[in-house]
Amino acid sequence: MRKKILVIEDNELNRAMMSAILADDYDVLEAENGRAALDVLAVHRDSVSLILLDVVMPVMDDYTFLDTIRGDSELSAIPVIVMTQNTSEEEEVTALTHGATDFVPKPYRPQVILHRVASLIRFRETASMMNQLQYDRLTGLYSKEFFCQKVRERLDKTPDEDYVIICSDVENFKLYNDTFGREAGDRLLKQNAEALRVTMGEDGICCRYGADRFVCLRARGQKWIAQETFMQRAFSNLPGRRSITVKWGIYDITDRAIPVDLMCDRVMLAVDCVKGHYNRLYAVYDDELRSKLLRDKAITDAMETALAEKQFTVYYQPKYSLRDRRAAGAEALVRWVHPTWGFMSPGLFVPLFEKNGFVPKLDAYVWEQVCAQLRAWIDQGLDVMPVSVNVSRADVYQDNLAETLSELVRRYDIDPALLHLEITESSYAENPKQLIRTVEEFRRYGFVMEMDDFGSGYSSLSMLSHLRLDILKLDMKFLENEMEKTLEQSILNDIISMAHRLHLRVVAEGVENEAQLQRLIALKCDYVQGYYFAKPMPAEDFARHLQADKAADA
Repeated sequence: MRKKILVIEDNELNRAMMSAILADDYDVLEAENGRAALDVLAVHRDSVSLILLDVVMPVMDDYTFLDTIRGDSELSAIPVIVMTQNTSEEEEVTALTHGATDFVPKPYRPQVILHRVASLIRFRETASMMNQLQYDRLTGLYSKEFFCQKVRERLDKTPDEDYVIICSDVENFKLYNDTFGREAGDRLLKQNAEALRVTMGEDGICCRYGADRFVCLRARGQKWIAQETFMQRAFSNLPGRRSITVKWGIYDITDRAIPVDLMCDRVMLAVDCVKGHYNRLYAVYDDELRSKLLRDKAITDAMETALAEKQFTVYYQPKYSLRDRRAAGAEALVRWVHPTWGFMSPGLFVPLFEKNGFVPKLDAYVWEQVCAQLRAWIDQGLDVMPVSVNVSRADVYQDNLAETLSELVRRYDIDPALLHLEITESSYAENPKQLIRTVEEFRRYGFVMEMDDFGSGYSSLSMLSHLRLDILKLDMKFLENEMEKTLEQSILNDIISMAHRLHLRVVAEGVENEAQLQRLIALKCDYVQGYYFAKPMPAEDFARHLQADKAADA
């Protein structure tokens, strides 16, 4: 594309002459004075590559014009060549002071003008390119690459100074963007950048590392800033200010030999550890965190092989009816028995699989294992009972999920009512419309729907009015917190009564002693499960447990 040049000259003959000199190589815009030139720039500010400015003009003189465009962050980047008959040193110094870039004397010499114009345009484009490489366009902080360069230079120049790298990450930034709009999101990022710049001081080095993540270098001895102070400084005038939370990662530079980008990777691993944790605002990268990350990587590397080799085993924890204290079903729980690591706690791998997206594969594996086991028990002539399986938040977003599960029970020729599907309250909070549609589809195929961990979130009451459920499973923390209260003060009493009015059966998990059991009996809870009755067990042990339970009643 041809570059645009703005010629500002009150003498029409001189303006025509300059336009003729430039016309073969450039598109020329003309203005007869400074005021008219500003009107032209208002329309073409993004496309003008250079300005040729006459010194003496009516309406607005050249110095006033120069001062005006220098006050505009975008226009000030456009190089200005002053055209003048007065080539004195005083005139040049004055023009340069007001922001001029170069001079051409009158009368005009076409080849000199063309060379100077071309050189200045190339210089501006090169400078602009370098600026884009070195600075983030939105926030003005260093770019990722230039930050790493500046940090390396600082570390090499100050070998006796101790430093830390800090990463800030805006929690749920995408949700903020979706709620308040892109413009508000950009404003949040710019104000966050400015607050970081002020907080880290003149000796700090700050950059926008990507998206809503910022990374800074500061001396280790600098006083850290409280979250509340930072929030007040950064976001006081933004919409939804109270919903904005910044999480922090800290990496203490003890080994200067490693690359700066690896230091940044470590500090971001630290901040990832506290994202999603309400009561934790920062984490420090240390040996313990490193060990956890290495363990997580080993688990991630092994998970596909483990699934293919069926290292995952389904355990069954019995549920008991409080009406007759007999087994009335079970909950399917996944366990991992690794050939080298041995029995692994679900607390080690399940949260990791929820983060890395492996949970849907594992859930599908469990569903099939449970259906196959139910079929085997039926073929053995055993009395089968319903088994509850987990349907995670990630599962809910799958297309044709209800059809997939319906096809599974058809393939193993079992009644859909034998497969209870557990959804969680957090699934409703995240996407209520999607979950309501999914539950309705499940019910049409004959599945029994359970709500797991009821009471662990904030949407319980409104949720029950929208979801058609069959069974409510109470969060075990309810039971822990209710034992010291009287029946009249018990929230559990109200919840169980409300559930019964909605024709929902109630399961209480985590029953560990006789006192808890007696409280639940008094509250007219329907079912219980917990270590007081039985721990989770392999399928063979569960079958024997049911047979023993049946024999005891005979």
